Amino acid sequence: MIEVLVNADDFGFSRAVNYGILNSHKNGIVNSATLMMNAKATEHAIRIAKDHRTLKVGIHLVLTWGRPLLRDVPSLVDGDGNFKKQAEIQGNPDDISLEELEREWSAQIEKFLALGMVPTHFDSHHHVHAIPAFWPVVKKLSAHYRLPVRKAGSHFQDIETVTDTFLDDFYGEKAAIDYFQTLNERINDGKSVEVMTHPAYLDEDLLKHSSYNKDRLKETAILMKATLPEGFVLR
Repeated sequence: MIEVLVNADDFGFSRAVNYGILNSHKNGIVNSATLMMNAKATEHAIRIAKDHRTLKVGIHLVLTWGRPLLRDVPSLVDGDGNFKKQAEIQGNPDDISLEELEREWSAQIEKFLALGMVPTHFDSHHHVHAIPAFWPVVKKLSAHYRLPVRKAGSHFQDIETVTDTFLDDFYGEKAAIDYFQTLNERINDGKSVEVMTHPAYLDEDLLKHSSYNKDRLKETAILMKATLPEGFVLR
């Protein structure tokens, strides 16, 4: 049997995102979520998680959205004190201080722990933890907090990953009703797979602050109807 982790990213982004994740868990196949620690609805997500312990919850480390938890991380922010945009981070990763990055991501993990949560793993918004220049920080945090990480790159070899395989193609037009029934066509080897998803309903915060919004409604509907093929089981 191949174990499947259906992870909902962006837990905490907004209340509509939180409710989409919750319903996709209670009435569908989502069995995991990763929580943003700098978002407007983070505390709301924590309350949901504590009331629904069957939902595994990890940490969605942030570097490209909103504001950092710390204020003394100048290489991570723009002139307004917001995190730099995704394109700037990915295009100029060497401009990021690894010392500042480690402190900020540690602060996000520590906030998660301080709120009484036990994380299952960590990943990152926009997959920035997969940027090779940040690899020393990822390895150090994984070892220090004893947390597996999302396998978001071929260089994730000497580190514990949450699954053997990671799929990020359940997104946009590729988020189809038959997606999960064709999982066997996407997996070459390994005994576990993570599928990244983004279920949500719509509210003003999501429409205003994320370009990926209405497609999340479609994902929610699919995730509440989807079933796994023979030989696959939810972890």
